[in-house]
Amino acid sequence: MGMFDEALNLIGPEPKPISNNEFRSRQNKLFSQFGKKDLLILCSSPETIHSNDVHHPYRSQSDMIYLTGWYEPESVMVAQYSEGDWSVTLFVQPKDTLKEIWEGRRPGVEGAIKDWPVDYAFSIVDLDEKLNELIAKSSKIYHRTGIRGEIDSIVTDAIQHRGRARQMAGSGPIGIEDPSSRIAELRLIKSPAEIEQMKYASDVSSIAHEAAMRSCSTVRTENQIQAIIEGFFVFSGTSGWAYPSIVGCGENATILHYKENNSPCNDGEVILIDAGAEYRGYASDITRSWPISGKFTDAQKEIYQLVLDSQEAAIAECIVGNPYNAPHDAARKVLAEGLIKLGIINQSLEDALDLESGELKNWYMHNTSHWIGLDVHDVGVYKPNGEARLLEEGMCLTIEPGLYFGSWRPDVNCPAKYSNLGIRIEDDVLVTNNGPEVLTATCPKTIDEIESIVGASF
Repeated sequence: MGMFDEALNLIGPEPKPISNNEFRSRQNKLFSQFGKKDLLILCSSPETIHSNDVHHPYRSQSDMIYLTGWYEPESVMVAQYSEGDWSVTLFVQPKDTLKEIWEGRRPGVEGAIKDWPVDYAFSIVDLDEKLNELIAKSSKIYHRTGIRGEIDSIVTDAIQHRGRARQMAGSGPIGIEDPSSRIAELRLIKSPAEIEQMKYASDVSSIAHEAAMRSCSTVRTENQIQAIIEGFFVFSGTSGWAYPSIVGCGENATILHYKENNSPCNDGEVILIDAGAEYRGYASDITRSWPISGKFTDAQKEIYQLVLDSQEAAIAECIVGNPYNAPHDAARKVLAEGLIKLGIINQSLEDALDLESGELKNWYMHNTSHWIGLDVHDVGVYKPNGEARLLEEGMCLTIEPGLYFGSWRPDVNCPAKYSNLGIRIEDDVLVTNNGPEVLTATCPKTIDEIESIVGASF
């Protein structure tokens, strides 16, 4: 049995897909905010060309996935109020045997009606005619521009001609509004079914990180370790990475969004891996840092334990009623106190934490958290009305403090003891009424756990 087979045995059964009833519930929550003469237009993401006739891997627009579960390109969802209720129409690519031979099977109109949470379905070929008819009867259009130019043109033309239409027939749209913020508010609170998808993505990602740690006896380059992680994402049945993986060793670990992933890994260095799988559209986001040799040096232990302590303090603040920035404030305080104790910062705690003149920003220069869900940096305003949002049950956020001592930097005097050491520890946390739940808790992160795993078989 190979390493991937052994790793796969550690993952539980896949959760049930999100039901059409839940999609309908999401739709109804959104429609309840609209007027009876409003029209919603939601476009899927367009396909993008890599070169010639080769496309980039396709991933639909997250709002489309959230409201319908529909993943196919060249699709448009339209919702309008008619005959006492809201109805959802999906315009899709029609069945086409020749194209399906080359590109894969399509659900088509018949499949959309049969298997998805919509009331009507038509070929995308009919969109222009039918959309113009619907727009003419509407008073307000909810539409996010910038996704499909041809749809934008139809909508803007209708708005530009509204005066004449309303004069002649008393109808036609008088305004347009981006529905994204309304949908974002719905997406911010995760349902039990969504949490199950995220837990599975987290479990796969956790095991992938552990597999990378254990593979270190046979692979010793950043790209080889990346291949282990991303290979397991695919092997386990996810759609692959939720974002491009960061795999940086030594000084590369001090570059926050390092992307080359092509350097050798040497004994004495710490590798930082920021990688997560996507499952049924839902992201996971994990960062782990560990020694290539399998053992931390004393200096590496000092910094690693400090970052871990700061993360634990931040996770403890992920409770209902706390402002969203409470985890960040907690992490910064622990980091500053620790760096003062180590002699790396020569300021008082208050001065070290100052956002303008504090020395903490030399070594910790990013936020501790971001929302996570259908997007790895998920939607949702952090400061509605200028005030910090309070955490609620069902919100999911990352907790990812770090310290970065890049001796290559000309802007700081890096302590020689910690030269080119980058440490970040990141987990995904669900806010519950019973306290924080770490979705990625199975991924090893204590010093003892890591040292017992690196280079060892499953």
